[in-house]
Amino acid sequence: MKILLIGSGGREDALAWGLSRSPRSELLRCAPGNAGIAERAEIVHLAANDIDAIVDHAHGEGYDLVVVGPEAPLVAGLADRLRATGIPVFGPSAAAACIEGSKVFAKKFMEHHGIPSGRCEIFDDLAGAERFLESREAVFPTVIKADGLAAGKGVLLADDREAALQAARAMLGEGRFGEAGSRILVEEMLYGREVSVFVLSDGEAIVELPTCQDYKRALDGDGGLNTGGMGCYSPSAYLDDATRQKIVNEIIRPTIEGLATEERPYNGVLYCGLMLTDSGPKVLEFNARFGDPETQVLIPRLEGDWAEVLHACATGDLAATPLEFKQDAAVCVVMASGGYPAGYAKGLPIEGLEAVASMDDVMVFHAGTARDDAGALATAGGRVLGVTGMGPDLETARARAYDAVSRIRWDGEHHRNDIAADAVRRLAGSND
Repeated sequence: MKILLIGSGGREDALAWGLSRSPRSELLRCAPGNAGIAERAEIVHLAANDIDAIVDHAHGEGYDLVVVGPEAPLVAGLADRLRATGIPVFGPSAAAACIEGSKVFAKKFMEHHGIPSGRCEIFDDLAGAERFLESREAVFPTVIKADGLAAGKGVLLADDREAALQAARAMLGEGRFGEAGSRILVEEMLYGREVSVFVLSDGEAIVELPTCQDYKRALDGDGGLNTGGMGCYSPSAYLDDATRQKIVNEIIRPTIEGLATEERPYNGVLYCGLMLTDSGPKVLEFNARFGDPETQVLIPRLEGDWAEVLHACATGDLAATPLEFKQDAAVCVVMASGGYPAGYAKGLPIEGLEAVASMDDVMVFHAGTARDDAGALATAGGRVLGVTGMGPDLETARARAYDAVSRIRWDGEHHRNDIAADAVRRLAGSND
């Protein structure tokens, strides 16, 4: 197969790693890629959001499969445009990607189909939002969400009335997130354990992927600012079989079936972020693509061929394609630039990757990396590398990941030291 991968982050490097290992992958290219992806695939110098150029290139090259990594091209209709030229695409249509592209759509969809989620109010004018937040109906803490895509920054947790008013004014009054914040949701704060569930779908068949658990806060002990993700492990230590089956039956399946009845058949991977509340699992958000860094633990656990699986998903043959996953656990530790998720330096030399390359059961996935003028590897983003360790249990996988992390360095490098530590304690029978 000739395969084109779209994207440039750690998620895409993990996908490139999986696709490049497939015996079916005769040619793998990536647009625009990064320094790590360039070691696994040919780079095509096209931006992921340059829809016209990507369609022209893909049509001219006659790819057998296009895998779309990030959400913005999906919401913009890249998958629709490619399918119109006859190219199989792993990734949902714009209509189906609305499940991520519009939080208002997702909320109304869940209400219509009886999918459990937090209560919310929707506003497109500042005066209305202020009246509600200043009324007795408002309950704090609360969550203020921008409706559209805001590069992962459109969700603000407000501890009190004043913080909620400031968030609403920033979005609706000051246009902080542009069009994405022209409508907002004031949503009930949910409490419990947050978990991640991923499934593949070809529009009809549904296949569960292994469970995983990510860590969003920048600092140990879940302190500091929210980030895109500072680490992840799989399988989850908090999602038992009964709860997982409840999530599939009461949330995932009704979502896929509901989208189909609304003539939005879902093709690709669906992420569901959930809170395990005292009254049962409730949806926090949907994503229309693989997560980052969840992909960096999911991809290595497949016992099989990712190119075959993603092609089957793209061509409606998922039900006939067996998927088996390794019993081994996986732990990914994100190595970030100092200051992330706020300001950070770029262009800092990265050392130590050669020492890690020969380590067994360790993979290094590149996110924010580039080659400098001399061809040396340097930092080029906030999240720079995702270091994944594999092992027969979480404790071993975690030890391997952190052993590798200790060998890699650059000025100001930052990572959390407690990824999967709570899970190891839980599995050992002690409390977090």
